[in-house]
Amino acid sequence: MNRQRQFTYRTAPGETLSVQELLKSKGYSRRLIIDVKQIPDGLLLNGKAVTVTASVSPKDTLTVTLPPETPSSAVTPTPMKLQIVYQDEDLMVVNKASGVPIHPSQGNHGNSLADGMAWYFDQKGEPFTFRVINRLDKDTTGLLILAKHALSASILSRMVSRGQIYRTYLAAVSGDLRRLADMDIPGLFCSDSESGMISAPIARTKDSTIKREVNFTDGEDAVTHYQILGFQKDLNISLVRLKLETGRTHQIRVHFQYLGYPLLGDFLYNPDYSLINRQSLHSWKLAFSHPITKEPLTFTAAVPDDMKIFTDEVLLDSDF
Repeated sequence: MNRQRQFTYRTAPGETLSVQELLKSKGYSRRLIIDVKQIPDGLLLNGKAVTVTASVSPKDTLTVTLPPETPSSAVTPTPMKLQIVYQDEDLMVVNKASGVPIHPSQGNHGNSLADGMAWYFDQKGEPFTFRVINRLDKDTTGLLILAKHALSASILSRMVSRGQIYRTYLAAVSGDLRRLADMDIPGLFCSDSESGMISAPIARTKDSTIKREVNFTDGEDAVTHYQILGFQKDLNISLVRLKLETGRTHQIRVHFQYLGYPLLGDFLYNPDYSLINRQSLHSWKLAFSHPITKEPLTFTAAVPDDMKIFTDEVLLDSDF
């Protein structure tokens, strides 16, 4: 079944807008407006087809039909154990497992999250375009948002760019991170011995297409806030909670490698697999407003088994 979504809008009392202005105010991207214009009767004002230049006044009702969903290309529906935390008509939140890449790529066909989601919707007899809003590395576990249609994708993507989707991570790093308070490192700002901010630009390294590094000359702005949750002396590791202001590739991994306290099990920046066989990073919590209803949403993903050694007896959900 390929049911197209419809949305109905009215302007505020005393407000008159063009159809295009009204759609932009509701979060429609330029590309989505173009797509809607190409649908027969995609824009109906009081039941009659109109163009985007038509005026909408408070007494009018504008009905918008979104483009039909089409299955993503280059995706092979593949059975996969999926942990769906939440879903409605507009979005899904998924708890991604370790070892699962987001998209198919060279060497990763039939094992990506896109492949698994295609299989999930194929079993339901529904078309599904794979639209992931926040991205995680292959070996990072935790929460991801998927948009179920073009409008929710447009609004959520804008929320990401405006810092309106709040992401909290848990990471285990090598060493006693409390020592940062006594260090003078460019881009490091310590509030106290337990928390601080890393503002260190990140760029691709010159000798690799994959690795990144802190680069104050050519890098893009990258800001990570951290709070130390505990230090395990016997393991010589610190458990840290992190919030991102930006979303650069490998941002958390690069920032802590730069400080000299790299994540454990990171094959690129610290291949120490004595305690965990993948990078010790978990997308733990997401908080954002629903793109359509504006309802506040908060989701938490349980700590995966391979990271529980770092979180035992630690209070994870204190204020941050």
